Amino acid sequence: MWRDDPAGVRPMLASTGDAPLQSAGFAYEPKYDGIRALVSVAAPSEVRVWSRLGNEKTRQYPAVAAALHDWARTLDAPVLLDGEIVALDERGTPIGFQHLQQGAKSGVALILFDVLRIGDEDLRPLPLRERRARLEALLRGLDDPRIRISQQVTGDGRALHQRADTEGWEGLIAKRLDSVYRSGKRSPDWRKLKLVRRQVCVVGGWTDPRGTRPFFGALLLGLYDERGRLEYVGHSGGGFTDAELGRVWKQLRALETKVSPFANTPKTNERPHWVKPSLVAEVKFTEWTADRKLRHPTYLGLRDDIRPERVRKEPDQLLRVPAARARSNTRRSEAAEKKRARGTALTKAAVSTLIARLDEIEAGAGDGVLELPGGERLDVSNLRKIFWPRLKLTKGDLFRHYARVAPYILPVLADRPLVMKRYPNGVDGKPFYQHRAPDKVPTGVRVERATSESDTRPHIIGGSLVTLLYTAQLASMSQDPWFSRVGSEDVIDHVAIDLDPPDGLPFARVLDVARWVRDELDALKAPGFPKTSGSGGLHVYVPMPPDTPYEAGFLFAHIVATMVAKKHPKLATVERSIKARGRRLYVDYMQNVRGKTLASAYSARANDFAGVSTPLTWDEVEDGGLTPKDFTLKSFADRLEAVGDPWAALRKAKGADLRAVMRLGQSG
Repeated sequence: MWRDDPAGVRPMLASTGDAPLQSAGFAYEPKYDGIRALVSVAAPSEVRVWSRLGNEKTRQYPAVAAALHDWARTLDAPVLLDGEIVALDERGTPIGFQHLQQGAKSGVALILFDVLRIGDEDLRPLPLRERRARLEALLRGLDDPRIRISQQVTGDGRALHQRADTEGWEGLIAKRLDSVYRSGKRSPDWRKLKLVRRQVCVVGGWTDPRGTRPFFGALLLGLYDERGRLEYVGHSGGGFTDAELGRVWKQLRALETKVSPFANTPKTNERPHWVKPSLVAEVKFTEWTADRKLRHPTYLGLRDDIRPERVRKEPDQLLRVPAARARSNTRRSEAAEKKRARGTALTKAAVSTLIARLDEIEAGAGDGVLELPGGERLDVSNLRKIFWPRLKLTKGDLFRHYARVAPYILPVLADRPLVMKRYPNGVDGKPFYQHRAPDKVPTGVRVERATSESDTRPHIIGGSLVTLLYTAQLASMSQDPWFSRVGSEDVIDHVAIDLDPPDGLPFARVLDVARWVRDELDALKAPGFPKTSGSGGLHVYVPMPPDTPYEAGFLFAHIVATMVAKKHPKLATVERSIKARGRRLYVDYMQNVRGKTLASAYSARANDFAGVSTPLTWDEVEDGGLTPKDFTLKSFADRLEAVGDPWAALRKAKGADLRAVMRLGQSG
């Protein structure tokens, strides 16, 4: 039976090349970063998984095999399927190939995208659209996260491409809907559309490590040329975890030889060691140099499903996005950008005119239309509604505050996804959080998909006057932006240390802890920028260098907070448990995670004194004597007139030296 001998069936392979992103003849799927798998399922005792080279992998992925066993009990006939085994993160989202080798924290899943046989019926001669329909019918009703069907869209792959670009996928696969399944053939009917350059390389050796790095420094990589010679193409030392360094090291030592396998033996900065050319590593890189070397190759993982002797230079083609897509897909046309720029450069006269119009609407029925300097129009309502009962401040007062601070707050919010905490019945009413943007928003309000630690969803993106006032219309009192920007959600611009006091702790003690934070930052030669939270606490922001990942920023904040708590244990703590903190101030570094937020500078706050999150100077912190209640919606206009925009310096400041983090951590 075919199910006992699928070795005669090989997976169909995609070619590298261009394909239209919008075509009625194509289907578009994610290019998953895993292990290609042919799977036969007949009965609970007849489940087998093969790699694309025909090597059995059933025992290597027991979770997938167990899921297939469970599913097999429900099938009426044996099936032969094509798919990809991928690693999963804690949220169940597919992640990189290296995690699959090391063992993912949340296991693995089988993502299916084709069916080749059902019973004795060979489906390979059928067009893809029919095979896909059969696969969907086969999986209908299956509710097991370990077995999934691939995402697929037909006719228009532009939105899927945008998501791939935003989330950092390797690329897409474009498949002709009328294509038959050509076993073992690389066909232009299936095309790899790369977003990231990748190349599989033969490992020819390694170099000694530097400093405290364990095991080895870099892999020495090569490709076979048309004459069968192994050409050196570069070295890769980035992309490894310590666990992966150890795992690869064991394999390298077993293959060590005294003779270089390269036709052009490289000169290396550290002492080289040679291995028999038996291992295949996959890397991503920025470009090929003129002398046929990989620029900035980063290790992704070892491949055991590719024969070393077949490794050649892959066609260097990246997916080119049509200009029409770039103009239409993101709501960031040149005209919109110009309007946004005009909105962030509001004049005093424009602000005064806007506030006068708000006064007029509130004095009337409370509902009306705002005509904004950028040309947008915004319907506003219920401006007479009381939002702060003790102070008798209205929704109109909230609008006036944001109109007044717009020139200062818009640069703070620019390009950042916003999380709204809405108070439709004022500060004494029950609030609710809203992460996802409404389905319909006014013209000029920017909406983009952004990926947090838990999911991807459309977010309102800050930076324009109409967006700022629209969130006020939705009764979002504070402005709560991410620490990163849309399109580069994994890169943090700054970190924040949140000084969160227990109820009743004098604000003078909060200022003491802020000064201790500044002392630690001074020791690191790192700039810090304080502001009130607008409630009872204080935030210290620290700018990060360009392209700093969240993980590095989190580590920086963690170490600084820990050092403060260690040196001043009677007043400061990093204990998350409220009970464990007692009467000590919580030095919170935990907000520095993708998707989490703090109230921005110049935000109104939903407390009984209508506080405003206010940038301070270190002289003000040093002098003491101030309290959060000094900065409110009622008094903030005078503050702006007196000190202007201290927070602008944060955007211009040089980022902290992250190498100092390691020195501080080691000394602690």
